[in-house]
Amino acid sequence: MTAPDSETVDEPAERRASGRRPSVWRGQGPAVAAVSVGGALGASARYGAALLWPTHTGGFPWTTFWVNVVGCFVIGAFMVVITEVWAAHRLVRPFFGTGVLGGFTTFSTYAVDIQRLVDTGHPRTGLVYLAATLVAALAAVWLAVTAARRVLAWRRRR
Repeated sequence: MTAPDSETVDEPAERRASGRRPSVWRGQGPAVAAVSVGGALGASARYGAALLWPTHTGGFPWTTFWVNVVGCFVIGAFMVVITEVWAAHRLVRPFFGTGVLGGFTTFSTYAVDIQRLVDTGHPRTGLVYLAATLVAALAAVWLAVTAARRVLAWRRRR
């Protein structure tokens, strides 16, 4: 292993000489803020859905299932739009994709739901939920991407 040079990629000589560190707001700060605000909105929406449609003990967790499937569908369509159609602002993807949709969809609640089903004597329901969520979420992404691309191709032909 070699010793690092006096010039590193992360810290130019003029910055080291001044002894000052760059402000976080010049680097990742805006993206972190966008993800945080978006995450709060997405998680609040998911919490609201759980309050509107609670799951009974031992029952299939339909709310979390549909939240994850709908979130996966939206992220599939969103990614097509921002990568193939629209030159979005650099904070749109962190805000909406990572923040809102990342906060809305939930792997942790999915895992807790499975554990609760197993712990309350419903292992078959837990296994069905585990498999159904995985299949439905992946199908939702595929369907959204395919549909979005077909709509875009149709619009371009018109």
